Amino acid sequence: MSLKDKLQEDMKAAMCAGDKRRLAVIRLINAAVKQREVDERIMLDDAQVTAVLDKMAKQRRESTEQYQQAGRDDLAEQERFELDVLADYLPEPLTDEQIDALITAAIAATGAASLKDMGKVMARLKGELAGRADMGAVSARIKSRLSS
Repeated sequence: MSLKDKLQEDMKAAMCAGDKRRLAVIRLINAAVKQREVDERIMLDDAQVTAVLDKMAKQRRESTEQYQQAGRDDLAEQERFELDVLADYLPEPLTDEQIDALITAAIAATGAASLKDMGKVMARLKGELAGRADMGAVSARIKSRLSS
């Protein structure tokens, strides 16, 4: 079952169960997926849907932090709820050790020796880490490894 099909099935289940909060989040996800399909005039595959979900999750994490700093716990709680629903559709996040092992393998495979080669390493890792790790943090790790 594709990710889009799973979203549709879960939307129907949330409707039948009367779970309005979960239904609203799933509709939000479907709208974001549909918007990207319309904008790019393509049908998204699971990897592209995962990229949309990853972007939405990153937005929720940033919003939660901002709401907490502003003392808006009610809005932060809603963002955390949405993030929990998004997490149901994202692949299992990788551990730090797994990320380090993939970075080491990518550096060895590309023969990267300096910061100039960082793009090669990132390009090699992008597919493996999509939706499973924060690419900003991965980039910082690669930069520190290549600069030392």
